[in-house]
Amino acid sequence: MTFVVVGTPGDRRPELFAAACRSSGLPAPRLVPWTDVLRGAEIVLEPGELLRIDSPGEDREADALLRGAGHPARVGGGARWYRTFTAALRRLAAVASASGARLLGDTEEIGIMFDKRLSHARMLAAGVPVPPALPDVDGYTVLRARMDEARERRVFVKPAHGSSASGVVALQTAPGRVRAVTSAVRTPDGLFNSLRVRAYETEDEVAALIDALAPDGLHVERWLPKAMAGGRAFDLRVVVIGGEPTHAVVRTSRHPMTNLHLGGARGDLDAVQRALGEDGWKRALDVCAWAASCFPGSLMVGVDLLVGIGLKRFAVGEVNAFGDLLPGLTGLPGGAAEGVDTYTAQVRAVLAGSRACAT
Repeated sequence: MTFVVVGTPGDRRPELFAAACRSSGLPAPRLVPWTDVLRGAEIVLEPGELLRIDSPGEDREADALLRGAGHPARVGGGARWYRTFTAALRRLAAVASASGARLLGDTEEIGIMFDKRLSHARMLAAGVPVPPALPDVDGYTVLRARMDEARERRVFVKPAHGSSASGVVALQTAPGRVRAVTSAVRTPDGLFNSLRVRAYETEDEVAALIDALAPDGLHVERWLPKAMAGGRAFDLRVVVIGGEPTHAVVRTSRHPMTNLHLGGARGDLDAVQRALGEDGWKRALDVCAWAASCFPGSLMVGVDLLVGIGLKRFAVGEVNAFGDLLPGLTGLPGGAAEGVDTYTAQVRAVLAGSRACAT
């Protein structure tokens, strides 16, 4: 069994997957750089090879090929990024089909997971609990009108194709007041990502922020207040492999974004499990499996699970096609991945003939 990985040289993801292959007695995968794919270079696959498509990563050259020249820390260009990315996915699927190679993840499903509007709609249609969304928001004026129509005072505004909380805005309104929390920094040269979350509190600032994000497409949903753990709000990243929730991490924060690179911290999973109780924890994992089942051709789906105040309500905030980068995290006790990381669990699932391998 031979794997081929489309990824970025030097990125941790293909390196960790290669280590998982070696630890399972398999040869290290052959790496096809994303830059080769995006430039249209010939991609050679052999019959029976297993093609894993990984994240383009933090590669400046790949970023420029995906969304055009510019500083990699800038916010924006998501619509162009998405068009280029999905075109590359279609090409990879065609090459795999023509060569007799097999895909470890359905390329159409990867594309859907990278459009928050499409993935939200797919899960909603399947009955998965998701935050209610506000439709057809194309700027600040329409956003406020939609909020008034829905009687919403707190929403999350998300770029349709963003990741890592880039451009995400937690917006609160009250009569005569507005507050937008985001990691985006407004500069004379546009919006840029920062590792520090900040607040904008004037109508003009917030309107300019939302209007700057809008051209690439927005997904707006109700802000569901999160449960607390140790005085910090938390949510869960749950990795589902072959239909089974295998890994979970608690992400905590003092501000609305729980992303670890924005100052969030890993919380105590045992404490959260105890607080939820056996039935609550099972319901939480069932919701994650339910969300992943909306993407049956994907070997792995990362699910961001929101846990409401009172620990009784769950909702899926997002699904992630590349949500398995959780170094050092081993699988849930008693599960199929107990004692191994997310990458080794995926290799084992393939070796066991997981139903999630696409043809």
